[in-house]
Amino acid sequence: MNQMNIENTGVTDYSNPRHWLSLPVHPSKPIDVFYVYPTVWKKVNPAEPDYCSIYHASMLQGAALAFNHQATAFETAGNIYAPFYRQADGACTLPLTEDQRWEVLRKVPAADVTAAFDYYIRHCNNGRPYIIAGHSQGASVIMLLLSEYMATHPDVYSRMIAAYVIGYPVTAEFMDANKHLRFAEGPDDTGVIISYNTQSPNVVPGTNIVVANNIGLVINPINWKRDETPAQATESLGSYMPDSTLACFGKVLDFADARIDLAHGVIICSSVSDTAIYAISGGLDLGVYHIYDINFYYFNLRENAVNRSNKFLQ
Repeated sequence: MNQMNIENTGVTDYSNPRHWLSLPVHPSKPIDVFYVYPTVWKKVNPAEPDYCSIYHASMLQGAALAFNHQATAFETAGNIYAPFYRQADGACTLPLTEDQRWEVLRKVPAADVTAAFDYYIRHCNNGRPYIIAGHSQGASVIMLLLSEYMATHPDVYSRMIAAYVIGYPVTAEFMDANKHLRFAEGPDDTGVIISYNTQSPNVVPGTNIVVANNIGLVINPINWKRDETPAQATESLGSYMPDSTLACFGKVLDFADARIDLAHGVIICSSVSDTAIYAISGGLDLGVYHIYDINFYYFNLRENAVNRSNKFLQ
């Protein structure tokens, strides 16, 4: 990938506090978390632009909900910084080839998030170690940040505890093209990428619209292994799932198991009901658990973020 040039692109001004979903005034923890929310906006009219405004009402509302359901998994690890960013319509990215998708994201979403991260580093971070976390479109944008910004800012990269790139495949080809990056091998290593995508064992290979035919590198978010050793739901620290109203989330024990399918580069979860998840998944295909990639393993991610932070500080 070519180095991103964020000059003269009309990026969002992150010196304006209105452009931040979360901007701690008095950070109290020795670790920071930089969170990028998933796709929360889509066009309702084909005549709309392919990118939303930084002030789009449904984007602002969806970002806040995603923060409550996802970013809070990392709140015990550090001070959470989260920018608003102008999103690409999901329909404009998922059917594309990998290179086409990068270009769609690079134009606006990644330019915004890179500008936000650079502002955070220069004005807010004060040399603290940090975690990066994102899901779906947020994960894709983080991949560009890791590939392009980190390659030219090794001093910044040296303080990265981990990047939780959840809900978009991090392929071997991506890692081969970015030799400065490393994928996690276990629960304790730092400066690494953690990634996975979750689906039912009943999904036909190649039909998961999020993954398509991309074979991602995967780490199991329960047992933190890279092989196909299954982790039972009873081994999990808990999921964070909605009640029947979909408005109230809470801890659920013995809910989601996890097994890596190395051939297809996904996490297989076989302990939940396809139809029950489909009813609350927002329209994704039966057996595609993308919406709840983080929620299924919420408390394991929380524990792991704290663990990796402690390892880094030691």
